[in-house]
Amino acid sequence: MLNNEEKIREERIRELAERIYDLDAEVYAQLGSSLGRVFNRDRERCVDELVNTMLTRPQGHLMRSELALIANMARTIKDKAERKLVMTEYNLILQEVMSLPTSFVSGDIIDPEMAKLNTFNLQNRFSNEDHLIICISWTYGCGGIDVGFKLADKLKINYYDAEIFEAVLKRLEAERDSVRDSIGYSDDPDSKPNLASAFEDAKRLTIRQHMREFSRYHGLSKRDAVFFNQSDLLCDMAKKEDFIIMGRCGDAIMTNNSIPHISIYITAPFEQRVHHTMEIHNGMSEKKARRFLKRIDRQHAHYYNFYTSRRWGNANNYDLCINSASYGIDGTVDFILRMIDRGTKDRKAAKSAAAAETVSSNSEIK
Repeated sequence: MLNNEEKIREERIRELAERIYDLDAEVYAQLGSSLGRVFNRDRERCVDELVNTMLTRPQGHLMRSELALIANMARTIKDKAERKLVMTEYNLILQEVMSLPTSFVSGDIIDPEMAKLNTFNLQNRFSNEDHLIICISWTYGCGGIDVGFKLADKLKINYYDAEIFEAVLKRLEAERDSVRDSIGYSDDPDSKPNLASAFEDAKRLTIRQHMREFSRYHGLSKRDAVFFNQSDLLCDMAKKEDFIIMGRCGDAIMTNNSIPHISIYITAPFEQRVHHTMEIHNGMSEKKARRFLKRIDRQHAHYYNFYTSRRWGNANNYDLCINSASYGIDGTVDFILRMIDRGTKDRKAAKSAAAAETVSSNSEIK
């Protein structure tokens, strides 16, 4: 039986879940497209699932992704007044979700002693026509996902993590449960190592299945097809919008296609990542957390190194490497924002100067 305090809390969360569902429905109505609908099942079932997600700490990342999808679509509403109303409600909902103890981890990754030693510098590299693309790689337990989500919200740009893979699957017309996640690892602490699983799965296919897969993916393995379709998708997106991409070898993909971007690698000392992971997965033992982090680091590196011919975590591959323990999650966001703001001001000044020059030239012609 729930006590009064728990009942009040659950009622508050259910009310919040209903607002999220209604916001999604409003975005859908404004856009008139199924692309604007995140929760496309019946109201009661969706609200129940949202309540369960917000009551369960390990599922907090799912809530962030769903809210990011709604915001991404809401920003495409053409009517400025309607867009402002929708985004105002989104911001209010986001503040409430972030205040929940199960939404973001209540603790931080900051090391106060290291935080005293910080400086920063990053030069502007974007032309007036380029979109702001930020590629974030991170080690599990360093707060990287929280940093990426909060940074996207502060910048008012789109945020992509797991939904990128979902979009690729739709392009491939593949069933979700029949294709392994393209990042090559699972963040389920109870799952077993699967570095070679994609190759082992291929060995078990019959000749007919091999031929069907060969024809369907133009001779590529399913895993390779997902990666290359994902690369094409990211390059297409870079021509149309500003966004943050979490992982997915985004930095290497942008570099290989000569697309201006900022590449960031976020990590923290192993011991602090262990304790942060124990807090994320409430009840996980220290021993299990250590094994889990070592496994997920190996899988992360295996996938990145295989598809990029680079070394994951090597400082030479990134514009900026951040120890989140030196800043904390919010401090890391502020650190990056100050650099982005510096570049944004330079770009705005350049655009204003270019516009003034155009007006002057037109006046002279007349």
